[in-house]
Amino acid sequence: MGNFEIWVLTMCLIFQSGCGFYLPGSYPHKYVVGDPLSVKVNSLTSIDTEMPFSYYSLPFCKPQEGVKDSAENLGELLMGDRIENSPYKFKMYTNETEIFLCQSNKLSADDFKLLAKRIDEMYQVNLILDNLPAIRYTKKEGFTLRWTGYPVGVKVQNVYYLFNHLKFNVLIHKYEETNVAHVMGTGDAVEVMPTDSKGGSEVPGYMVVGFEVVPCSVVHDANLVKKLKMYGKYPSPIKCDSTAVSMPLKEGEPIVFTYEVAFEKSDIKWPSRWDAYLKMEGSKVHWFSILNSLMVITFLAGIVLVIFLRTVRRDLTRYEELDRESQVQMNEELSGWKLVVGDVFRAPSNPALLCILVGDGIQILGMAIVTILFAALGFMSPASRGTLITGMLFFYLILGIAAGYGAVLVWRTIGCGDSKGWISVAWKAACFFPGIAFLILTILNSLLWGSHSTGAIPFSVFVILLLLWFCISVPLTLVGGYFGAKAQHIEYPVRTNQIPREIPAQKYPSWLLVLGAGTLPFGTLFIELFFIMSSIWMGRVYYVFGFLFIVLILLVVVCAEVSLVLTYMHLCVEDWKWWWKSFFASGSVAIYIFLYSINYLIFDLKSLSGPVSATLYLGYSLLMVLAVMLATGTIGFLSSFWFVHYLFSSVKLD
Repeated sequence: MGNFEIWVLTMCLIFQSGCGFYLPGSYPHKYVVGDPLSVKVNSLTSIDTEMPFSYYSLPFCKPQEGVKDSAENLGELLMGDRIENSPYKFKMYTNETEIFLCQSNKLSADDFKLLAKRIDEMYQVNLILDNLPAIRYTKKEGFTLRWTGYPVGVKVQNVYYLFNHLKFNVLIHKYEETNVAHVMGTGDAVEVMPTDSKGGSEVPGYMVVGFEVVPCSVVHDANLVKKLKMYGKYPSPIKCDSTAVSMPLKEGEPIVFTYEVAFEKSDIKWPSRWDAYLKMEGSKVHWFSILNSLMVITFLAGIVLVIFLRTVRRDLTRYEELDRESQVQMNEELSGWKLVVGDVFRAPSNPALLCILVGDGIQILGMAIVTILFAALGFMSPASRGTLITGMLFFYLILGIAAGYGAVLVWRTIGCGDSKGWISVAWKAACFFPGIAFLILTILNSLLWGSHSTGAIPFSVFVILLLLWFCISVPLTLVGGYFGAKAQHIEYPVRTNQIPREIPAQKYPSWLLVLGAGTLPFGTLFIELFFIMSSIWMGRVYYVFGFLFIVLILLVVVCAEVSLVLTYMHLCVEDWKWWWKSFFASGSVAIYIFLYSINYLIFDLKSLSGPVSATLYLGYSLLMVLAVMLATGTIGFLSSFWFVHYLFSSVKLD
């Protein structure tokens, strides 16, 4: 493979631009004419409540073979996905119309109220064919809008109408085996290999490359279907007009469900079939976000260079050029950061808690970097539901060893090499963030259980999570702590005085600078944060992980620079209590993210209804904010520790 082809493949993987490469686990399925196609159904969803419900919780048709759950991974269960079989069945490349599905029982008062409630809350039905969600197109003011799924019904002039007829359009592409390219993993390299055409079958086949649905509200004559069986031919023509509704819900009357399906050949190739869902809208905004972050980094880098090159280096050079007698005289005339030499490495208050937070921050930051990198390379595409959450959980568990190592190493460094209490620190690091997460999830899950939502985590999954925590994460954290206890601790370059130096009165409270420092990291990610929030809460697909990875790297740099600059400012005013301030200088970005979450709730999720939905939103936002604080705070602390250690190891001050 030439250098140009390698470059193209790399760019396609990083920026997910729809290039035609088949990644692991995403090979096409070949269907012959007449092969059965089964439609699956996911949970009903709504941006008004953020609480999914089972499709069969409403009086809809059920499959003849009974309702069966599809195999779901842990990530799907945690996301609230409940994929089940549906009564809708097709035959490849076989157009069918006026297909009778079923007639429901007469609507009871409870069924009518439930349907009306789901229509008021704008619940969507999410159908899936060959792993493609059903997509719906609407036009508004000359623009074509794309939606995944279709609404249960609509309310017009205080009358509820149900969409009881579905018009499916399946886009297919001829199976071209000679053009299939697989990404083959060879351990150390990735090679694109074409499939041998001689081994292919001569029977023509097709691939599903699109799945569209048009919901219609049609009045059916209940008397005409009394003797019809499921999948029978409805006796009269059905006119599907998506712009008009005619099937009002009435208590005490049954509902007749029908559908039709048409197959259409398409030029869309199989690798590009997700392009309809992943249209990169606002790509310029993503580039603007990166440019904005680069400007912040450049500004802070200039300040850091001034500190190092003009201030610190100048003082160190002057000091080294003096003879010993002059150095002693200069020591007596010290000012600024040089005055706190005997206190700068004095142990902070609550050192164990600081070590625990840093250890958990290392674990969360490592999980974020590795997960987003794998997603940017295409291994966690939207086509593989739940893989992103599953991957995050897997990497978090494995990186428990890094959390234990980091927490114990910082503990021993603060204690000047003393390993006493390292087991307690490692144990608390293994339990701090997961414990808070379980507490929040338990409270939120109780609300979902009380609402009979499918978004509630099943009790069996809770048990699995607990087993993963105590059987994998905790032991690995303790193992990491053991290695941290055996590793060489970082020695301080200067001695610490026995009597603490008094900190002069400050013109402004130091916590004000610490809180204000979080605005700069927030400025680097708030644009990307909008797209992430929209993906989580408004059902949009987020897939530009290449941009997100770049923003994450820029965020790490900004957090390090902000904390470093703030630490230097505190040392210059003889404030030697820099440990916690360096952590919260960059970690305070979490405050602004939480305020942004509240702003998003008020102005972008205005339709969110009920205290339960708002509580769910705020609970999950609080969990996200805590994780961000730990990760960014750890970046700030580690960068400041390196800076202070480097600064005071460069000159000997007695």
